[in-house]
Amino acid sequence: MRFDILTLFPGMFSSPLQESILGKAIEKGLIEIHIMNIRDFALDKHHVADDAPYGGGQGMVMKVEPIARAIESVKLQNPFAKTIYLTPQGRPFDQDLARRFSALPHLILLCGRYEGVDERVRELFVDEEVSIGDYVLTGGELAAMVLIDAISRFIPGVLGSERSAQEDSFYHSLLEYPQYTRPFDFRGHCVPEVLLSGNHSMISCWRRKEALRRTSSRRPDLLSRADLSEEDKKLLGEILHQDKRGKAGNEF
Repeated sequence: MRFDILTLFPGMFSSPLQESILGKAIEKGLIEIHIMNIRDFALDKHHVADDAPYGGGQGMVMKVEPIARAIESVKLQNPFAKTIYLTPQGRPFDQDLARRFSALPHLILLCGRYEGVDERVRELFVDEEVSIGDYVLTGGELAAMVLIDAISRFIPGVLGSERSAQEDSFYHSLLEYPQYTRPFDFRGHCVPEVLLSGNHSMISCWRRKEALRRTSSRRPDLLSRADLSEEDKKLLGEILHQDKRGKAGNEF
């Protein structure tokens, strides 16, 4: 899969894309990343890529011409590449969107800065607008890194095990179950005995129940869209019954 990143600050990507899973995926050729400085597409001698907004106001606005030329240079190579604009006004990014994007061969990620882009960029060149949360960053570069990381996990071969992505939080609209490693006993807090039992059926049931418990407690909104089996519903009933008993016990 190929990512073309359009940014005013290309240096922000140098270290994160050389480390860990993403760095290895790039070395293996599983993902391809091209970073483009938008200023290189400004034709004036100072390479100006922003200007004051018409009508007045605070801050600067990213100019349409350099962004247009940058996008068009990529589209010359692949006219079917999809342009994603990273902006707080976009659709919230989630696991389903990451999965959908991972099926596309080529994404252009446009990183906004300052007061955003000239509106004509949106009208003429952007296919989708995406936000990573209801807060404001200094620019879209960190958001672009989040998208690349989340999307790449779905690409075969990027993770050491194909099951890793399938067991991630949100993959099945549930949060992940608790994980433990050595030591068994840390200051009196011990690993659940079932995980040492060697009984894979019991372990699988425990993990599913704990995933349901954690989701019910922390993100009950996710349960409404989760594909729950009859066994899941039975486990949820047990969890709710246990929680009620626990609350009743705490009242004494």
